[in-house]
Amino acid sequence: MTTQHTIKIEELGGADTALAFDVMRELRPHLTDADEFAELVRTQRREGYRLVVSYDETGLLVSLAGFRHQTSLYAGSHLYIDDLSTLPSARGKGHAGALLRWVDEEARRLGCAGVHLDSGTQRHDAHRLYLASGFVIPAFHFAKSL
Repeated sequence: MTTQHTIKIEELGGADTALAFDVMRELRPHLTDADEFAELVRTQRREGYRLVVSYDETGLLVSLAGFRHQTSLYAGSHLYIDDLSTLPSARGKGHAGALLRWVDEEARRLGCAGVHLDSGTQRHDAHRLYLASGFVIPAFHFAKSL
């Protein structure tokens, strides 16, 4: 467990996954059931997905980062952040920044060349955090529903 001021960070194991449900719903409101969420995360864990969380000074889980180790031709070995979410009551208190620093350190530990993420175009506050944390915008992400 890492402590930064009053922010405590730890990686959640499978049995504790459902504890992050309320925080994940802030980012993924289509998720409506904690057990279904935990099952989806269990499936993703088989693909290398990991979940790290932060707690406030009262011990409340208030922020999370879900990520995986990937290797691609364009980026080499890197960590990809699928999910980064903070409860509204804890925003602006350093939790997301602390999680991004934790992921950076984990990427270094694993010998990764970098950290990547995608972010919805409407998430301006998140973009400010990413830019302030050293991220750049090297490309646009395109998607097509089938």
